[in-house]
This record gives sequence, C-alpha cells and structure tokens, in this order.
Amino acid sequence: MNICVRRGNRVRQASILTGRLRRVLRSGIGAAVTVLLISLGCARAPETAGSKALHMTLPRIEANRNLSPAGQLRDGVLTVRLEIREGDWYPEAETGPTVVVQAFAEAGRALQIPGPLIRVPEGTEVRATVRNVLEKGTARVYGLHGRPGDGKKPLEIPAGEVREVRFKLTAPGTYHYWATTTDRPLDRRFFADSQLSGALIVDPTGEAATDRVFVIGVWFDLGVRGASPRNGQQIAVINGKSWPYTERLTYDVGQPVRWRWINGSYEPHPLHLHGAYFRVSSEGDGEVNVALPAEKQRLAVTERIPAGGTRSIALLLEREGRWIFHCHMLMHMSAEYRYLEPIVPGAGLRPAVGVHHAAGDSTGMAGLVLGITVQPGARSASPATSTVPARKLTLLARERPATDRSPAATVFQLQEGPQPPALEAATVPGPSLVLTRGEPVEITVVNQLREPTAIHWHGIELDSYYDGVPGWGGMGAQVTPSIEPGQSFVARFTPPRAGTFIYHTHWHNFLQLTGGLYGPLIVLRPGQTFDPETDIPVVIGLGGALDLKSPILLNGSAQPEPLRLKVGLKYRLRFINITANGNGFQVSLLAGSSPARWRAVAKDGEDLPPAQAIEQEARLVIAVGETYDFEFEPATKGDLRLEVLRPFNRTWAVAEVQVR
Repeated sequence: MNICVRRGNRVRQASILTGRLRRVLRSGIGAAVTVLLISLGCARAPETAGSKALHMTLPRIEANRNLSPAGQLRDGVLTVRLEIREGDWYPEAETGPTVVVQAFAEAGRALQIPGPLIRVPEGTEVRATVRNVLEKGTARVYGLHGRPGDGKKPLEIPAGEVREVRFKLTAPGTYHYWATTTDRPLDRRFFADSQLSGALIVDPTGEAATDRVFVIGVWFDLGVRGASPRNGQQIAVINGKSWPYTERLTYDVGQPVRWRWINGSYEPHPLHLHGAYFRVSSEGDGEVNVALPAEKQRLAVTERIPAGGTRSIALLLEREGRWIFHCHMLMHMSAEYRYLEPIVPGAGLRPAVGVHHAAGDSTGMAGLVLGITVQPGARSASPATSTVPARKLTLLARERPATDRSPAATVFQLQEGPQPPALEAATVPGPSLVLTRGEPVEITVVNQLREPTAIHWHGIELDSYYDGVPGWGGMGAQVTPSIEPGQSFVARFTPPRAGTFIYHTHWHNFLQLTGGLYGPLIVLRPGQTFDPETDIPVVIGLGGALDLKSPILLNGSAQPEPLRLKVGLKYRLRFINITANGNGFQVSLLAGSSPARWRAVAKDGEDLPPAQAIEQEARLVIAVGETYDFEFEPATKGDLRLEVLRPFNRTWAVAEVQVR
C-alpha cells in the first residue's frame, strides 16, 4: 500500500506505510483515511467491489522473467535505450500490495524488475543510452562497459539528463549492470534504489541460449530514519516476485537444466536445492566471469553467492516430484520475516509477533523460493528395491523446560525402547543419526510440541513426499502433510551416498530452529563404523532469539568443552552451519595466530575429486545449510584454537583443541 504526498501543486506517492499503519488502514479508521486521501486527490473511490481503495498514480512495474533480450541487434551491434524511472512495484500478487521503487525500463516500454535483459553473442558492440527520468538526484550506473574491462567508474547521470556509452563484449559469461541514486555501493542498497539491477549475458559464439537467468533482489522498509536495515518490512524477490508468486518451473527427469544466478541484493545468499545436487560450472562478481574447468567444478546442494556475485549451475534432476530451490536464510524464505520487530538497531533480527505462517499459501514460505516439478522422463526408473529390511528409528520432537542448568529448548531425542528417554537428558543439537549408504531406513517422527512441525532431511536424495515441505512436497495428488501436535510421520528413504548431512525443522519457524530442532545426519559407507573419538561433528547453531546478539553455539554450547586429540591420529571434522541467518561464518583452526593445515574431504556430503581434495590452510567460510568435511592429523603436541567468527558484529565462539 502507498500514501500520496503533496509537494506544491504536484502529487506523488511515498511508500511510508509500515506494517502498523497497514493494520490501521484495515480497521475502521482506514475508511476515514481513504476518504481523506480521495479528497486530497491522491486516490479515487473504488469503481467496483473488490478493487483497490487507493488508486495508484505511478506507472506499474512489471516482473521480468529474463526471457526476451532488450534492444535491437543488427550486424553485430546492439542498440538499447534505457531509462530510470519511479513506479509501483507488485512483488507479490498482481493486485498488490505495492511498493514505490526506482526501476529500469527500455525507452517507451514498461518499467521492469529486474531491469531489461541485455543478452548478446560474444564480440557484440553495445551502443546504449541511459536517461535519468527521476525528479531529482544523480543516478550512478555501473556495469555498462566492455568485458573484459574496467568497471570502477560509473556513468553519472543528473536528473533529466541522458548519457551514451559504447563498449564491446568479447568475454562470454554472466554479468550484470546496476545503479544507485543514494550514492551507496551495491552491498548497501536496500530501499528506493534497491531494485536497479539487470542481467548482462554474453553467450559463446554459435551457442543457443537454452538456460534461464534469475536475479535476486531485496527491499527493506527501514521504519526509523537512520536505523539499521534490520527492522520494519522486507521483500525478497527472484526476477521481481516473492514466493508464492515466483515462477513455477516444470522439467522432466534427466532433462538438462542450466541456470544463471545473479545476486543483485546487498548481502550474500546460500541457495539450496531439495532432493538433488547441482554442478557449479562458473562463478563471478559481475565484472569477471570464471569458467571452471571440469576438475574444479563442484557438486553442491547449497551454494553461497556473495553480494554482486554470479553463478552458473546445472541441476541434476533424477527424481520425480515437487521440489523447492531457496535461500537457506530464514529471513529470506520464511513468511514470519515479512515484518520484523522494531528493535534496537544492531540487536538482531526477530520476526514480528503474531504473523507466524502468515503467507499466501500453506507452506509458510515467502521470499526467495522457486517451485520445481519434475515429471517422469526418458531416464525415469523404479527405485531399486533392497533385500535388506529397513532400519526403524523413532525420533521425538519435544519441548524441554528451563532448569537451573539449561534454558528451555525444542529438542530431538531418539526413543530406543518402549519408553521415551528422560526429557532432562535431551541435548542441543539432536543426536547424531548415523546411517549406512544403500541401507533403507524408516524414521518415525513424533511431534510432542504444542504446534505443528516438519522435518527436512537436508542433502538426502529421497522421494519428494518424505522431503519435509508440507503443503508442497509429493507428486500428483499426494501432498506432504505437516506433523500436527500429538501426531507422527514416517520418513522412508535409502541414502544413496555417504557424507555429512543435516536433519532440521522445515516449519519455517525461527524459534523452533534456534530452540534446537536440528542435528547431524551422517551416512557411512557399507562396512564402515562410526568412531566418535576420531569422527567429530562441529554443529554451528544460535543460542537465542536475537540473530546478531545471541551467542554462537558449537555443538550446543557457547562455552564448548575442549577437543582432546592425539598426535598421529587422523581426525574427520564435519562442519555444519544450521544457524537461522548465518550467511558467511568464518571458521579457523589456529596454532597461535597462524592457521594449522587440514585436507579438504567433502562438500555437502559429496566427496571432493582429487583436484579439490587438497591440503590447505585451516580456514573456511561456511553459510547456513552448508556442510564441509576436513581431515586433520596433528603432528606435534600443543594447544590449538577452533574459532568461529560472525563477521557482521565481530563476535566469536571458541573451542580449545588440546593435542597430547
């Protein structure tokens, strides 16, 4: 919703309605406000029942699916005319609500979010003009230059003026252009100019454009002038739309699927695919694109893309069903975060009270989410049946009350007999679930909470129905249910590969996750046994309801017990980040002030190929939803430190490592 502001004899809209004022407009007072706006000329009375009470006077901004290139391409020259204007953006339903933002458009055409797609074969010369149609302020446009080239100097375009630029694109890759009218760098745009981004794709000569292009954007209503962008309302979008209004995609099993991703927002995003892996074939920063040779390409289920970063990926869709691809930060995929508590700047993030699962559908998701349906294809086959009887486990989701020694928590416990274990013995994280590759398992999840839940088996390739996305997962008429209080759900799967995975709540609920509903899921090779002395999961969690002020937990503790290692023994360290929004924690194993050395072993449960399984400095950047495995063999006695740094506010969790 928007409100009109009169400046002299001119009327324009300002996007200043916070969540609180929106609720007022829905009340009886809202009718009086509407009448007042109509009398001021800012709105008109609705013409038909169900139409919007406030008539929008700015041009409408369209969502751009990046399917049609902009401009005219003739004889190796692309001519494109761009404009920067203000308009009404519909990031959710086509009927609203709306937000007033700045956007790019082709001259004479509708505004678009993201901006018009510039896509050309390598060797193309681009002749572009950019007009600043805003009422005031200088627009600084970056990225409209040659590749390779120097992108440090922007086009500076005062209000009402136009600039022309010519450049040549000779390096194939995924790039982007963007602008600011607030004189902020890309990683600090989050309000009016936050959606001034567009894709710039250079295709190799003779290669058909068979991939899809997705651009991420995030908008914040700051609420209080000068406050951190950590309170008020936020909207996170893919190609201009927020789930459940993002595009739904349909593919066949085994169909080649290539995507290009551009992060046009101000912060990194760990993007996670359910039910399958994807291969990362290139990476870049908008200025430079690096095509990865085959031996350097990586398989992943979660990939962190920094602000301004780009990736090209190939999805390996081998199972039928409905899947999701989403940012693993709760604030960008949970409906709870559409409105945030107005809290002290710097204190942290917290969903607004009373909006639990306030989404346009039953999944509880909103934001950076894509829905994927995989249909039977030429490579479809019935899953292999095992002659080994399924191993049966019972996993309890419970509420542990606070005691003098521990805070209240939501916890997982394994029930191994007819009676449930003592609740006071429950730990955070949940128990390590140790399974064997190729051996079927049936896990009965019993919900003893006072609200529904759902459990996702993160990184495991399994049937969609058991994947843990209620209201979406499954195939055809079969839809994954939520697990209601007092009810249970049986998840059946056969792990197809050995590695480090995660089980965690997928109820998109901040308090369930930070309360402790997560744990390591370790799959061993046949014949392998789990040795807790040398096989060490390090689970990174959050110890409270404030995202930036709550302590970092290592295996459930802000003051973890020392790790006691022995000289000459080889250890496997399994790092898991399952915080709510930790998009780039820095992990270091230090001897004094210098890093030790370890050998990379696996990423997201997939063993690394020889070219990547190398010895390196013991430093790591890990985002929520990622897992990394390293081998470490201490050579000398001494004391080390395992540090996990939260860069945003420079806070640490530290575990002593005693080598004897």
